[in-house]
Amino acid sequence: MLTFTLKSLLSRKLRLVLSGLAVVLAVMFVSGSMVIKDTLNRSIDAQFTGAYADIDLHAALKPAVEAEGETAVVPPVDAAAVERASRVDGVAEARGLVLTEGARVIGKDGKVVPGTGGPRYGESWRGESGLIKLRSGHGPRAADEVAVNAGLAEKAGIEVGDRVGVLTNEPRQTFVVAGVFGYSGDRDSIGGEQTVAFTDPVAQRLMLGRADRFSGIEVTLADGAAAGTVRAALGKQLGGGYDVLTGKELAKKASDKSRGMLDMMGMLLLGFAGVAVFVGVFLIVNTFSIIIAQRMRELALLRALGASRKQMINSVLVESFVVGLVSSVLGLAAGVGIGALGADMMASSTDGLQVAGLGVPVEAVVTSFAVGILVTMLSALFPAVRASKVAPIAVIRAAAAPQGRHRGQTWTGGIMLGLGALLLAAGLFGSGGASLIIPGVLLAFVGVSLLTPLFSKPSVQVLGAVFARSTPGSLGRANSARNPRRTAITASAMMIGVALVTAISTVAVSAENSVAGDIKRDLKAELVAMGEAGSASSASIAPAALAEIAEVPGVRNVAAATMDTAKIGKENQAVASWQDWAKAREVLGLKRVDGNIDTLPAGAVIVNESTAESRDAKVGDRIEVQLQRGDSHTYRVAGVFADSTLSNGMVVPWADAEAGFRSKQPSQAYFQLAGGADESQVRSQIETRLKGSPEVTVQTRADVIEMFSGGFAMMLTIVQALLGVAMLIAVLGIVNTLALSVLERTREMGTLRAIGLSRGQTMRMIMTESVVISLFGAVLGVVVGGALGLAVARGMEDQGVSQLSLPWGQMLAYVVGAAVVGVIASIAPARRGARLNVLAAISHG
Repeated sequence: MLTFTLKSLLSRKLRLVLSGLAVVLAVMFVSGSMVIKDTLNRSIDAQFTGAYADIDLHAALKPAVEAEGETAVVPPVDAAAVERASRVDGVAEARGLVLTEGARVIGKDGKVVPGTGGPRYGESWRGESGLIKLRSGHGPRAADEVAVNAGLAEKAGIEVGDRVGVLTNEPRQTFVVAGVFGYSGDRDSIGGEQTVAFTDPVAQRLMLGRADRFSGIEVTLADGAAAGTVRAALGKQLGGGYDVLTGKELAKKASDKSRGMLDMMGMLLLGFAGVAVFVGVFLIVNTFSIIIAQRMRELALLRALGASRKQMINSVLVESFVVGLVSSVLGLAAGVGIGALGADMMASSTDGLQVAGLGVPVEAVVTSFAVGILVTMLSALFPAVRASKVAPIAVIRAAAAPQGRHRGQTWTGGIMLGLGALLLAAGLFGSGGASLIIPGVLLAFVGVSLLTPLFSKPSVQVLGAVFARSTPGSLGRANSARNPRRTAITASAMMIGVALVTAISTVAVSAENSVAGDIKRDLKAELVAMGEAGSASSASIAPAALAEIAEVPGVRNVAAATMDTAKIGKENQAVASWQDWAKAREVLGLKRVDGNIDTLPAGAVIVNESTAESRDAKVGDRIEVQLQRGDSHTYRVAGVFADSTLSNGMVVPWADAEAGFRSKQPSQAYFQLAGGADESQVRSQIETRLKGSPEVTVQTRADVIEMFSGGFAMMLTIVQALLGVAMLIAVLGIVNTLALSVLERTREMGTLRAIGLSRGQTMRMIMTESVVISLFGAVLGVVVGGALGLAVARGMEDQGVSQLSLPWGQMLAYVVGAAVVGVIASIAPARRGARLNVLAAISHG
């Protein structure tokens, strides 16, 4: 039986290769993501291990707030702590140092030098060491001198002797570049960082805001001293508020922080893999179903010769195992190639990151074979069971038995669709929210897929009507409706991909239109100054410039804000502060929900509605808030305002922000113009006064809307990539189905050719069948995806999605694209069908 199975498999190599390509794609994405992650993980580890190799121990105060994705503000260490550390047994030297983020060099174009994938450090010059090597000039000696790393010097186009502006926690100051330094191993940068080194007093003043303070203590061990023993003694001497770390631990901490983009890329590739696996299941099921239908007499003969049902099932599963095994090998090889290319591309975007040798982790190999083989065998299981039910008497029949009604599939699909609808309703109109909506969407999605055969025949009849005016078109339409279940499974590959991207596009468009509508409705300022990302860390505005702008003719109102992250209980919370809350409330069009939001007295906070609900905070309640700097504050909730795109979270008094935020300078400013003012002229004057704040740009209301929409545009770009993967697999599915269908109908096509159907008409007949199947899948996909997308968007009302919108233009593009895919997928099967030998086809058994 095994010999027969393998010979049978080899006789259908092309058909099974087409189905195996879907598995190859899935395995490629899975293994590729793991190879990229492993290679870059090792590269980043090696990079930072070298950076901290000359550090024995490092002590620093624990940050008050650990903000995910941001560098925490470390409390400054005083000189007395450095002295105490130096007296610990086993310490050869303890030296206070300054090294914090926040120093930005202004380039020759008047703008801040773009980042290169790493942080922007300001530090005290430590002199040359095993790590730091001067390339030219000398270290800073005077208060107006700095040294910069070679990566920053190259990016900014500066050299020794140039004068550069530097932004820190203070407004712009000008320095002379005294030296340019690099790192061991001839590196210009470590992980893409940009570093500006000042003299000790200047670094303390600009980066820490106080003299005689340090960000940490660098400890050198005495000869023969044990790091563990000295570390414990340092912790006891300095107190429990300090973290004492080894160089290796510092390297791990720094490398972990640099993996954000890497993790995002891995998730993206795994998302592609998920789509490929999900769509590929339908392709494999369809392939094995058609092959078994074509082999009905062969299988019946085997049963008549004594083959048991178990042997029949095993025969099909062995075929699927071989397909899965070969596909896994090919997919793993392709994934390694994709991983190597992806690692090189991502490393090239980060200056100074050198790619470690390519490695294939064990988990990539194991996962690849597990995904490839298991998916293929599980997909072939149902056709295998169907093959085992072939009766021996079927050997005497002239044709394969007609398909059953598959009532089990219909009942299963109906139940899953019903459960999905109930969960969606409960999530949308009850208190379950996303915890019910997401499983409801998945159940409804699978339920529709299982029910597709019920309406495939009438649907393709309607869609094919446009082609039915010609004989080839009429025949193609009839062929696509002949086997509803096969048509449904083939179209499902297209339907799943189109439904997925339509649902995501619907959510994105609804969110984008909601944001745009909220800004148009609420924002009363005609001009806004902010950084590219609009976040607190992306820009700083000189307060003196804002005072000058307030006197510009035509400017009626100036509202300036700064933002940060604070800790409330054990959770982090976005916080904001405004120089003049009354002006901010007017400019942002904030609406009162409860309490008093007209004023913001000392010791009080105002929160938006969502924050109040999530914190279970009511007007009059007291909340303990820990800002980045200083001691914690106990605030009284004075009022609650309606959620707004422009201002959410918690608003604290300006005096507390100046003392406790990471930056005391405003990061955003809103300008409301007087009636009749010329917007372009006022904008020009504002830009002139903001030249000393090169991180910000002055934008119109339309520019702000476009900026907020940028994230949705990126989401849609990713969606198009997902659609490309789904379309590719859909092409394979249609090609496979048509190729097998042509073989199945060889005698029929030979007869049609004999009674006058030309080669061109034969090709158009097969092409019509392909296009109708593709259109059926696409139309069903946009309907299902649009409905599910609207349901998800409706459930995101608490996240600010207030308008439900359908991406009509994209939905039309998906349908047109599906028609094109149908044409492309039909080319090879149509050529084969047209070239059949008429006499051989008629006599085909």
